[in-house]
Amino acid sequence: MVTTRHEAAHRIFQEQPDLLAPVFRILGVELPEAATVEVLGGDATEIRPLERRVDTVLRLTTSEGEGMLLAIEAQTRQDPDKVNSWAYYLSFLKSKYRLPALLLVICRDKATADWAAGPFRLGTEGWASLHLNPLVLGPGNVPVITDTAEAAQDLTLAAFSALTHGDAPEARDILDALARALGRADATSIEYYTQLLEIGLGNTRAGELWRTLMTIYFPGRGTLIEEKYLEGKAEGKAEGKAEGRAEGIAEGMEKGSVRARVEERRQMVLRLLDAHGVALLPSSLRRIQTCTDLSELAYWLDRAFTATSEKELFAPREP
Repeated sequence: MVTTRHEAAHRIFQEQPDLLAPVFRILGVELPEAATVEVLGGDATEIRPLERRVDTVLRLTTSEGEGMLLAIEAQTRQDPDKVNSWAYYLSFLKSKYRLPALLLVICRDKATADWAAGPFRLGTEGWASLHLNPLVLGPGNVPVITDTAEAAQDLTLAAFSALTHGDAPEARDILDALARALGRADATSIEYYTQLLEIGLGNTRAGELWRTLMTIYFPGRGTLIEEKYLEGKAEGKAEGKAEGRAEGIAEGMEKGSVRARVEERRQMVLRLLDAHGVALLPSSLRRIQTCTDLSELAYWLDRAFTATSEKELFAPREP
């Protein structure tokens, strides 16, 4: 499992190689059909004092035995010195494995992605001995997946979309779609993608929103609300609909005192609003903190998933 934000950007290709098919379509590069994927060591060191390590190296091999290499690098900023390393990686891999090699650079921001696309000319001012043309994935070409059904069809691509667009205005909708899609997934997938996004988004606003969504949607993350909500969902009381979600919470919470249940809902409403960046007036904050009506709090909790303002949160119930 990945351990840092940097690793999440490239290790997802090691752990979920099915991501290569949609990625190659995005890049307009032909992927060998029926290719098996093997993770190779990223050590590109020839002289021990000079350590060179590629983030991820994959070998793709067809049933006919033909193959290619894909070197994957996660890049967080523009770094002219990195160009020399990339050229070395490709030359080393070609020489070692006797296979054609491509370089794929993963970027979180558009400026770095535009720079990483090159092309880079290595040589003198009057003559280029080598042209380097990396393939680049970044906010400009990775799809923004905000539809739950689309996310459910390809959880890996949806997760990669969330990692790539974590700083974008659409991040909230992307994460909400992925969280809802995971509600249809198996336990192994839920655990894997939950951890991947927690690490990959780190201590960012998107990371806080993701942790809030996971706390509400899935068990083992510390609140009575989530556990009772899932019990209600398992009994068929909530199937992804807003009404079902509120009922699943309300009907499942028969344990504990009324005061404890009220406080749980108040805190979850406030956490969601904070994660979404919704600023509250002092009067609105007091309105939530002093509310003792479980039904009203359940309604606000439901609204807090998508609300972008106080007006949307406190919108009257539809008749």
